[in-house]
Amino acid sequence: MNTLTHHSISIIAVAATLLPLLSFFVSLLFPAKTGKSGVMAITNIGASLVLSVLVFIAVWNRQVVHEQVEWFTIGTFTLKVGVLLNNMSVMMMVLVSGVALLVHIYSTRYMHGDAYLHRYWAYLGLFCFAMLGLVIADNLLLMYMAWELVGFSSYLLIGFWFTREAAVLANRKAFIMNRIGDIGFLIGIMIVFTQFGTLDLFSLFSHGGLVDAAAISQGSWISASHSMPSVWLTVAGLAFFLGAVAKSAQFPLHTWLPDAMEGPTSVSSLIHAATMVAAGVFLLARIFPLFNDTVLLVVAINGGFTAFMAATIALVQNDIKRILAFSTISQLGFMMVAIGIGAVSTALFHLVTHAFFKCLLFLSAGAVIHELAHVRDKYQLQFDTQDIRLMGGLRKLMPLTFAAMLIASLALIGLPLTSGYLSKDGILIHSFEWAESRGFLFKLIPYSALLTSWLTAFYISRLIFKVFFGTLRLSLPVKPEASVHEAPPAMKYVLLALACFCLFPLFSLNPLMFEGSWLLKGFPEPDQLTRVNSYHTNIPALVNLVALVLIYFAYLWYGRGERTLPGRNKALTAFCFNQWYLDRFYSATVVRGFAGLSKASYWIDRQIVDRIVNGAGEAGVLFARLARWTDRVVVDGFVNALAYLAGQAGQFFRHFQTGRLQHYLVTMLLLVLAFFLYIFYSGTI
Repeated sequence: MNTLTHHSISIIAVAATLLPLLSFFVSLLFPAKTGKSGVMAITNIGASLVLSVLVFIAVWNRQVVHEQVEWFTIGTFTLKVGVLLNNMSVMMMVLVSGVALLVHIYSTRYMHGDAYLHRYWAYLGLFCFAMLGLVIADNLLLMYMAWELVGFSSYLLIGFWFTREAAVLANRKAFIMNRIGDIGFLIGIMIVFTQFGTLDLFSLFSHGGLVDAAAISQGSWISASHSMPSVWLTVAGLAFFLGAVAKSAQFPLHTWLPDAMEGPTSVSSLIHAATMVAAGVFLLARIFPLFNDTVLLVVAINGGFTAFMAATIALVQNDIKRILAFSTISQLGFMMVAIGIGAVSTALFHLVTHAFFKCLLFLSAGAVIHELAHVRDKYQLQFDTQDIRLMGGLRKLMPLTFAAMLIASLALIGLPLTSGYLSKDGILIHSFEWAESRGFLFKLIPYSALLTSWLTAFYISRLIFKVFFGTLRLSLPVKPEASVHEAPPAMKYVLLALACFCLFPLFSLNPLMFEGSWLLKGFPEPDQLTRVNSYHTNIPALVNLVALVLIYFAYLWYGRGERTLPGRNKALTAFCFNQWYLDRFYSATVVRGFAGLSKASYWIDRQIVDRIVNGAGEAGVLFARLARWTDRVVVDGFVNALAYLAGQAGQFFRHFQTGRLQHYLVTMLLLVLAFFLYIFYSGTI
C-alpha cells in the first residue's frame, strides 16, 4: 500500500463511491434484467467495500490524502473540489459500504417478490452513493450537495411502499423536517465563507488551519481575510448544529424518525440506524474546531435531554420497530453528549459500534416480522406483525434470531464482552470527567446519561422477554412449531455476521478497557485515554450492576408472563406512550398554524386579492365600453355630422352651378337689388 500515490488512492475512493450510482442507473434503465435478483447491486456494493478497505489500509494512521480539481470560477474566486481522506473519512467509507453490503444480501430474501424490487435496488444504490460522497467530500458545498442527496434518497426509501398512506405521510414528514435542518447547514456555510473566503475543509479545519488561526479580540471574530462580531462564531456553530439535529433526529426535530419505520425494515437498519442518522454526528466531528464553548454546551445539553426523553418513550411502546427507533434517537443523543464535552473520538467510536448492533437489532426484528407476515398471509389472518404484545416464545422457534438479537441487546445495554460496553461506557466516563471541574448544573449531563443507560437496559430487556420468552400469544389454526420457523439463510447468516461485529475483539483485545481500542487511538485525544481517576472503574461497575438488576426485574415482569408494573402511573405511562405529546403539540401549533395561515392566505387571495383584480378587470371592461360608446356616439357622431353638413352644403351650392347664362344674370340682379335695399334701409344714402 505504500506504493500507492495520493492520486491513485483518490481515484480508488471515487470509484468506490461511484459504483453504487451505477446500480442506481442500471436498475432503473434495465429493470427486467437487473432489478429482480439484485446480483448487480450486491456486486457493486461488494466491490465498493473492497475498494474502501484498500483505501482504509492505505490511509489509516499513515497519511492524509487531499486531491482537488477546479470546478468553476466566478470573478476572482475559483472553487476547487475533491476528496479528503483521513482516518475519519476512511473509517466511514468501510462502515457505510460494509453495512450496506450486509443489508443488500439480507434484502434478497426480505424483499423477495416485491412488485417494485428494481426500484428498491436503485434507491439503495443512490443512497450509498450519496452517503459515500458525503464522507469523502473535501468541500462544504460538495458536502452539502451530498447531504441533500442523502435526504432525498431517504425520502424515496421511506415511502417505498407508496400505496400505504402512512408511508407517504412519513416520507413527507421526514423530508420537511430535514429541510428545516438543512437551512441551518446552509446558513453555516454562508457565514464560514464570508469569514474565510473558502469552503475547503482541509484549509479550514485541519490542525493549524484557518479556523484554528482565527482569533477573538474585543468582541470581533477575526480571520486573515475578514472580521465580524464574535457572536457570529456562535451563530455559525448553532447553524451547523441545527443541520445535525434534523439529520440525526435530535430534539426538537426528532419526530420524523419513528414514523420513518413505515419503510422496509432493511431500510430502517441501513439508513435510520447505521448511516444516515449518523451523518449529523459525522458533520459535527468534521467541523469540530469551529465550535466555541457556548455551542458545545448546547450540543451536550440537547444530546443528554434527547437521550433521556427517547429512552422514556421506548419504555412503553408496543411496536417493535418504534422501540428500536427511539433507541436510535437515544443512542445518537449519547454521541451528541460526547461531541459536546469534546470527546470526539469516543463519539465516533460509539457511532461505529452502534451501527453494527443497531443494524443487527433491526434486521433481527425484520426476521421476526418476516416470519409472522408469512404466517398471517398463509392462514389469511388479520394482526399487526410488529406488535410485541402478540409475540412470545420465539426463542424456541427462531433460536438463531434470538441469539443474534440477544447479543445486539447486550451490546446496546453495554454489558462486558460487547462492543457497546467499550464505547458507551467511554462516553459516560468522559462526561463525568468533564463535569468534575465544573458546577453542579453541569453534572446533570453525566447523571442523566447514566440514568438513560439504565432505562436502556430495561426497555430492551422488555422487548427481548416479550418477543422471545413465554408462549406465542397469537391464535393460530396449527401449532406454532408447524408455522413459525427460522428466517431464510440469506437473512440468518447476515445476522450471524453482524453478531460477530457486536463483540469486543473487533475493537479491543481487552474486553474491559475502552482505552485500548485501536479505533480510539486513530484520533488525536491521547490525553483522555489515561486511567487517571476512579471513574474508569467505578462508572462501568455501577452501570452494569444496576443494569443486571433491571434485567432481572424485567424478566420477572415480562419473561414469566405479562404483569403490571408496581406503582405504575397511568398518566405518566400515557405521557411517554404518546411521545411526550410532542407530535400533538406540533400538530396543534405548527401544522394547524400553517394550515390556518394557508386558509387565511387562501381567503385573502379569493376575497380580497381576487376581488381587487376582478374589480379592476370589471372597471377596465366598463371603461372600455364607455370609451367604445364615446368613440361610436360622440367622436364618430361629430365626425359623421361634419361630413353630413359638408355634403348638404355641397348639395346646396351645387344648384348654383347650372351652366345657364340667364340663371347667373338673374342671380346677379337679385344680389345687386339686395345690396341696394340694404344700403337704403341702413340709411347710408
